Amino acid sequence: MSDILWQPDASRIAKSRMDAFRRSINQRHSLNLGDYPALHQWSIGQREVFWQAIVDFFDIGFHTQPEAVLREGAKMPSAEWFPGATLNFAEHLLRRRDAAVAVVSVAENGQREQLTWAELARQVAGFQASLQAAGVGLGDRVAACMPNTWQTLVAMLATTSLGAIWSCSSPDFGTHGVIDRFGQIEPKVLITCAGYRYAGKEIDQTTKLNEILAQLPSLQQLIIVPYARSQARVEDYRTHADVMLWDDFYTPGGDPFFVPVPFAHPLYVLYSSGTTGVPKCIVHSTGGVLLQHVKEHGLHVDLGTGDRLFYYTTCGWMMWNWLVSALAVGSAVVLYDGSPFHPGPERLLDLLEDERVSVFGTSPKFLATLESSGLKPRESHDLSALKTLLCTGSALSPQSYDFVYRDFKPDVCLASMSGGTDIVSCFVNGNPLSPVRRGEIMGKSLGMAVEVWNDAGQPVIGEKGELVCTRHFPAMPIGLWNDPKGEKLRKSYFSLFPGVWAQGDYAEELPHGAMMIHGRSDAVLNPGGVRIGTAEIYRQVEKVSQVLDSVAIGQQWQDDVRVVLFVRLQDGAVLDDSLQAQIRQVIRASTTPRHVPAKIVAVTDIPRTISGKVVELAVRNVVHGQPVKNTDALANPEALEQFRDRPELAD
Repeated sequence: MSDILWQPDASRIAKSRMDAFRRSINQRHSLNLGDYPALHQWSIGQREVFWQAIVDFFDIGFHTQPEAVLREGAKMPSAEWFPGATLNFAEHLLRRRDAAVAVVSVAENGQREQLTWAELARQVAGFQASLQAAGVGLGDRVAACMPNTWQTLVAMLATTSLGAIWSCSSPDFGTHGVIDRFGQIEPKVLITCAGYRYAGKEIDQTTKLNEILAQLPSLQQLIIVPYARSQARVEDYRTHADVMLWDDFYTPGGDPFFVPVPFAHPLYVLYSSGTTGVPKCIVHSTGGVLLQHVKEHGLHVDLGTGDRLFYYTTCGWMMWNWLVSALAVGSAVVLYDGSPFHPGPERLLDLLEDERVSVFGTSPKFLATLESSGLKPRESHDLSALKTLLCTGSALSPQSYDFVYRDFKPDVCLASMSGGTDIVSCFVNGNPLSPVRRGEIMGKSLGMAVEVWNDAGQPVIGEKGELVCTRHFPAMPIGLWNDPKGEKLRKSYFSLFPGVWAQGDYAEELPHGAMMIHGRSDAVLNPGGVRIGTAEIYRQVEKVSQVLDSVAIGQQWQDDVRVVLFVRLQDGAVLDDSLQAQIRQVIRASTTPRHVPAKIVAVTDIPRTISGKVVELAVRNVVHGQPVKNTDALANPEALEQFRDRPELAD
C-alpha cells in the first residue's frame, strides 16, 4: 500500500460536513456506515435515497415538488431525475443576503474589487431587469467571452435566474475558437471585454470581436465591458445588434426574482476541447449541476459559510462553472484574472495569503512549475487559513505530492480530482474522511457508480482499463446541441460499452479503493499491442530535473507503434546521449521496457489547450502529416510547427 502522506485527525473529521452527512444517514435509516467506502457503497446501491438525502441535507428548494426521485429505463441513457420538480439555479447561489463578503475579484495588475452577498444580489437584480427588457427569456442563449471577473459571475446569475442558458469562453480563444462555439448555439446576447491583460500585456480585442460579430447573425444585444481598454466606445463594433457599455446597460438595485424551471431544463452549454474537430456543445441541466456541485463542494471539499474557495481558472474551462457554485453552500469565492506567474512565480501565493483562502485549486502543471522555480511556500507565505489543496486537469505526479507536503504545507488535505467537461464535475476525488496516499486519488465520488473495465467489459481491480460509470447520475448531460435524437450523445459516451458511460480515461482502481488516471484513452500508446497510458511516462520524466515539460505519442513505424518522447528542457540543459540515457533509465526503473521511448527529441515548447492540457492527439497528427482541425483551442498553436517533419523521426 502506498505511503500515507496525510490523514485527518478525529476533530477535523467530526467537524466535517461529510461526517455530519454520514451520521444523518445512519440515524435516519438505522444504518451503521462506519467510513467513506461504506458510505460510497450505500450511495450507489441506494441512489434514490441518496440523492433525496442530498436534496434534504442542502435544503434544495423546489417550487413544484417532484413526483419521484428517479425514473429510468433498462439501460443508460434513459433517466428522468426528479420528474415534475421545478427550481431555479441562481436562487440557490444567492440565498445569503448579508453583509459578509461573497466575491473577491482580483486582476493581474493588482486591482481588487469585492461584493457582499447583499451587493451581489443587487447587481444581479439590475442586470436581470435589463436582460429581460432586452427580450431574454426561457431557453434563450446568453454567451460571454470574458475574463474571470465579478461581472462575468453577475451576468451568469442574471441569465440563469431568468431560465435562460449561459455559455462562456475566455478572451484568449482565437477568432475561430469563439465562432466554432457560439456560432452553433446562436446567442441572443453576447457579453465581452474590449480588451484583457495577460503576463503584463494589454491585448485589444476590437478587431477580433468584429470578425466574430460578423458570424453571429442571431445576436440582438452586445454588452461591452471596457476592462483593459478603458477608452472603448460603442461605435467601435460593427454589428446589427444593439451595443451598450456595461455600466450603461443596467443600474444595480432591488431584489432579483427567480423563474422556476424543470429539473432537466438546460442551464449551461459547455464545449469539448475541439482539438480534433468542431467542439461538441454539451448541454447541462439545472438540477443535475446544482445537486452534483453542492455534493462536491459541501461534502467532498467540506466548504461552508466561513470558507473562501479560489480555483485558478479561466472562464473557458469547466472549473469556472464549478468554482462559482460554491456560493450555493454559503462559501465566498475568489476570482483571479491573469497569468499565475506575473510578475513572479509567487503571484498566487500572495493571493492565498492576502485573501485568507481556505481551499485552493490548481493544476499539476502549476505545482510542477512552482517546484522548479525553487519556491518553498511554507517558508515564504502565511498559509495558515489553507486547509485543502485541490488539483485537476491531468494526472498529479508522486513528485508533486512530495513537493506539497515538503515545501507547500504539511498539514493540508491534497485532493487530486478527475472528471470532465462532459459532466461538469468529478467521477473520482477527495474527501475529508480519508488519508492522502502518494500519487493516488482518494476514491470515487458519492453517488457515482465508477468502475474500471477491461476490453471485454469486465470490472478489474489492480489492472488498467477504461473508466466507466455503470448507473445513471443527475449530472449526466441532457444532450448535445443540435442532436435531437441523441445519436451524437450515445456515440460519444455509450458506444464503447452499450448502456454504460465510458469517460475516455485510461484508469486503474487500486485494491484499497484509491484511483489512478493514466491518461486519455484516445492517447494511449500501443507499442507491440501493449496499452500504455501517457501519464505513466510523465510521472517518471518529472523526476528528471533537467526536463521542464514533455509530451509522449505513438508513432506509426514498420507496421507497429514506437514511443516518441518530446522534451522541453531547462535553460542551459542539452539533450545529449547522457541525458537521453538518464531519461530512459528513470522510465525503465519504475515501469517496463515497453514504456521506454524509442526516440527522445528536444523541443522549445509543448502545445497545450487554453485550460492547460497537453494535446497529444494534435502532436501525433502533425508528426504523421495529418491536419490539426482546430488550433484555436490551443494556448500556443505556434508550438505545433516544430513537430512537423523532424529528421530524428525519419529513421
